[in-house]
This record gives sequence, C-alpha cells and structure tokens, in this order.
Amino acid sequence: MAALSNCMSALVCLCSEICARILGSVCMRRGYHLWLAVAVSVTPFLQELSNPRSIFSNSNNFFNVKFVNCSCGWTFLLLSGFVLLVSLVPTGRPLLSLRHLSRLGVSAAICQGIPYLFQLLEDLTGYCHQPMPPGTLLLHRLETRHSCQAEGHQWRGYHVSPQIFTLTLCSLSLAEELAVFVRYLRRGYPAGTSLRLVFMLNASLLGLYNLLLVSTALYAPNYTQTVVGAAIGTLCWHLTYRGWFRTPYSPGPPGSGMFPRLGGVRNKLG
Repeated sequence: MAALSNCMSALVCLCSEICARILGSVCMRRGYHLWLAVAVSVTPFLQELSNPRSIFSNSNNFFNVKFVNCSCGWTFLLLSGFVLLVSLVPTGRPLLSLRHLSRLGVSAAICQGIPYLFQLLEDLTGYCHQPMPPGTLLLHRLETRHSCQAEGHQWRGYHVSPQIFTLTLCSLSLAEELAVFVRYLRRGYPAGTSLRLVFMLNASLLGLYNLLLVSTALYAPNYTQTVVGAAIGTLCWHLTYRGWFRTPYSPGPPGSGMFPRLGGVRNKLG
C-alpha cells in the first residue's frame, strides 16, 4: 500500500512539473490567446466534417449543462483553492492572499455580468415574429421578449454567444493564474501532493475548456455570434490581466508580492 502511495505521489509530481513548465513557458504566455482566436475562427468552417450525432451536437449534453453553463463557478472554485495555497504557504500573509483572491472575484463578476449585457442587447435589438409559410409574420404589438414568448412566439435579436464568451475568458484566466506555479517550484517553496493535485485539477479544467470551446464553436449556429463572443472575452481578459491588474490601484497580477528578488534578499543577508 505504501509503495502504491509513493508511486501515485511520484506520478502527480511528474505530471505537475510537466504541466507547470508548459503553462509557464514563454510560448504559452504569449501565444495562448492566439490559439483560442484561431480555434474559434477556423473550427466553424469544419462543421461539414463533423458528426451530427455527436454528443456535442446537442446543446443540452452533459458537458454543456455541468461545465459550460457553470464555467464561471467551476473556475472561481478551483482557482480560489490554488491561489490561496500558492500565496499563503510561502508568504504567510493572509492580506496578500485576500488581495489575490479579490482578483478572482473581479474576474468572476465580469464572467457573470457580461452575459446579462448580451441578453439586454438581444432585447433591445430584437423583434417578435411568428414563422408562417412561406415567410415570417412580424408582430409589432408585442414589443418585449416576455410578452412575445408568453404568446408562444419567437423573439429574434442580435445574440452574442455567452458560452463562447465565458469559456474564452475562463480559459485565459486559468492559463494566466496557473503560469505562476513554475516560478513557485523554482523558488523551492513547499509543494506537497495536495497542492500539486489542486494544480492538476485546474490544469485539467483548462484542458476541458479547450475541448468544449472547440466543440461549442464547431456546432454553433451562427459564426458571427461565436467570433464576437470570443473577441469580447479576450478583450475583458486583456483589459484586466494585461491592463488594470498591472497598475498600482488594483488587486495586482498573478504572483505579485510572492516572489521577492533574490538579489535583494542576498544584500540584506550580507
């Protein structure tokens, strides 16, 4: 039993080391958002090659219901545990940990709030209609979505994909937050099996989001809705992680305050 436990710990250690190096690499940090852009832009053109009977072709499949629709919650839950451990264990500063957790709170608020703006946009630009052969009957007397759908009709407006938006934003946030783990390991900070498992759970979630992003884009009914959703998600990530979080009056970027310069430490010791 002890031998099996040691083997599992060694496997977790090896996998976490590999994932940490990949996520912390220069190519990953500089090019991951480009990969997402290419995936969302190109994948819809492969729809003719896809299997219409695939589980992902049904928008109510298990992964959509359990992960895509709840991606903000899953991301905040798992990332909170990881950020709390990597910020509190080496520094012992609860306030610093709270500062880093507040960054996740901002991201979660954006992730939850922007889709409501998408819905508002659809309400403002929409109209009520009733499909009738050979065309469509517009119902101008029903001016709101609620009154339209209450009568059994359809509301049609400019719709931006909230699923693509949340998957894009959550993927970029995960990649940004997990990239600090390679620096954490290089500093020789405590990295037990529990911390490595939490890291691997987050890395696995990131891999799942990539798969779901591609599948969602592949079976999306409208190309423009998909691209706009991904673009807004990328813009929100850029304005926060590459913009505001790097300013003094912000929660700070991932790793802020956790990795003091070794030169300064040596000078103090000297």
